[in-house]
Amino acid sequence: MTTARETAAVPGIGGPAVPAPGGPAVPDPARPGPAVPRPPVAPERAAPAARPRAAGYRTDLDGLRGVAIALVVVFHIWMGRVSGGVDVFLVLAGFFFTASLLRRAESGGGISIRERVAGLARRLLPALVLVLAVVAGYVVLTQPYTQWTEIAAQTQASLLYYQNWYLAFSWADYLAADPSVSPLQHLWSMSLQGQFYLAALLGIAALAWSCRALGRPAATRPVVAFVLALLTAASFVYAARGVGLHQGWNYYDSFARAWELLAGALVAVVLPGLNLPRVARVLLALAGAVLVAACGWVVNGSAMFPGPAALIPVGATIALILAGQNLRTAELPLPNRLLAAPVAVRLGEMAYALYLWHWPLLIFVLGHLGDAKIGLRAGLAVLGVSLVLAYLTHRFVEEPLRAPAAARTPKAEYGRRAVAALGVTVLAVTVGAQVFTSLSPARPMQDLDALRYPGAEALVGGAPTPDAPMRPSVLEAGADNAYPTRDGCIADWDTREVITCAYGDPDAERTIAVVGNSHSEHWVPALDILGRENGVRIAVYLKMGCPLTVAEETSYKGQSIPDCRDWSLEVIDRLGVDRPDWVFTTGTRPKPLTGDETPDDYVQVWSRLSEHGLNIIAMRDTPWLRRDGVRYRAIDCLADKGDRHSCGMRRVDAFDPANPADGPAASFPNVFTLDLTDAVCEPDICPVVIGNTLVYHDEHHLTASYSRSLAPELGRRLGPILGWW
Repeated sequence: MTTARETAAVPGIGGPAVPAPGGPAVPDPARPGPAVPRPPVAPERAAPAARPRAAGYRTDLDGLRGVAIALVVVFHIWMGRVSGGVDVFLVLAGFFFTASLLRRAESGGGISIRERVAGLARRLLPALVLVLAVVAGYVVLTQPYTQWTEIAAQTQASLLYYQNWYLAFSWADYLAADPSVSPLQHLWSMSLQGQFYLAALLGIAALAWSCRALGRPAATRPVVAFVLALLTAASFVYAARGVGLHQGWNYYDSFARAWELLAGALVAVVLPGLNLPRVARVLLALAGAVLVAACGWVVNGSAMFPGPAALIPVGATIALILAGQNLRTAELPLPNRLLAAPVAVRLGEMAYALYLWHWPLLIFVLGHLGDAKIGLRAGLAVLGVSLVLAYLTHRFVEEPLRAPAAARTPKAEYGRRAVAALGVTVLAVTVGAQVFTSLSPARPMQDLDALRYPGAEALVGGAPTPDAPMRPSVLEAGADNAYPTRDGCIADWDTREVITCAYGDPDAERTIAVVGNSHSEHWVPALDILGRENGVRIAVYLKMGCPLTVAEETSYKGQSIPDCRDWSLEVIDRLGVDRPDWVFTTGTRPKPLTGDETPDDYVQVWSRLSEHGLNIIAMRDTPWLRRDGVRYRAIDCLADKGDRHSCGMRRVDAFDPANPADGPAASFPNVFTLDLTDAVCEPDICPVVIGNTLVYHDEHHLTASYSRSLAPELGRRLGPILGWW
């Protein structure tokens, strides 16, 4: 399955370009087409797709967009890697838009903010609104209602151009629904570009106005270059630092990504003054073409972009821009002439629409197949349908609706009104869904009646299960998480600080320290009961996605958590000072496909804790719901008419026959393994509902309600180890 890091950017503005005086061809988002006179046409016979191109038009850059979108689509469908196409598009977007603004600023007419915003809206919104409406409709018709609120929130975020921040905060929320398979995930980059367009428009307009007001209009370009250079350097340093601190957030962060757009903008500012020799142009073209094609193979972009590694696709794009500056097509270096081939240029013209359609189609097909990867035949089908939809969208939606009101045909005007009405409807529905959800938010469950809701005791203690509705319900499940998450007692992705809180009997002399990530955390409700009943303090040392580790590299869902090791080492030292009676942590984790394991890193942690003379309880991890490597939420399956068994997971897929922690633990006299598999799994199936109680509130975290029901069995198993009851 492709992940959150493997989505494309909007391919520039996706429209035709006009040449700046003495400079490169640049797109003008305020205009429907080239800045050349158009012959009058009959209203019903206008053919917007057949527009003439102005002299100096950079068809090779259209072709570069075509090659970039081809790489993005192919890598998404089959390779499962970042192609670098996102970075190519970002540079081109900054280059084109900034050059267009400067041309207007230096023409003496000034920059009309209203006109520019209207032009951007005409170019970007029609196709976007159409895709958002189709995706939302598909989800409502085919997906369980437990997913509707999430898709409404992402639709709204995409339409209002803050999808990148929505996904950044979703990644920061460890308990959020998995955003990596959202059909709208790819629109983060469109939001990023929309934010850049607005910021660049306001900033350059303000600088141009200031220079004119001071009587120095000729200073506009040098001033803009100076400001862009400062911002580019600051953004690059920020992005480089973010790779090592919090890459999951860094990937979506607008300011971390800004340097790639600003680099293109800076090139647009200084380009007219450059005149490179032929040899330099050829070398730049060859290097640029090779690096664009090879980037996805040689760099793990999902773990490294937009840090310094992104200099490869950014530099390659700039090299290709410079190589063809002020040259006719016949004079271009060979790589640029190849990019100017009709197939590549035509693909570049459809790049925006192709970008919009291919990702949701891929996600829907993967969901239908129930697989993490797509085969050749299905992938070709996704590619073919995406191309057809891209052509139809470009021909019948984008092209007719780009014209301003004065040049719009009656049919185009009708289409514009239809798209506007559709956009307002989509926004109103999504906002309404968010308001409705906020008026009736899910709340944490109170203690359930043990007779009606025996939970784990129905499995291990033989407690009868009467007829009663499942609790928490599928709509209540999201709020029924462990206490530290509710109380802010677990460090999130951005928090390096060690946070500690106490549960059970806070004043007790005996202490169990619960250490690690959320899979240690979800035992806290059960341990809290035992602590209150038996006079034990339950102290927590927890961080999202971070098992206690001494490994150099730690990741969750394929994304690095750079500060996890430093946090873990500090926790180990703190435990040596605090000296709890016992350290409770997970002793296993799931393998990539089936079964579970105790990684060597866990054993190294036991060794470190042993050096401090600490006793350890290594708990076998609970199942992570998955089929063929694809994770799923119990609530989605239940809402889609599944039952406790059909939505469950085969025990043989969740666990190895024997607890893998038993072997290495035998070498440590202070390490005691604990396995409560029989309290969450039947002999063949690990169901998602036991004793009328929902087991999981997402893909793999126990509900607090089910954790509380585990307290009696956990107490029975801990008693002989602790010797306290």
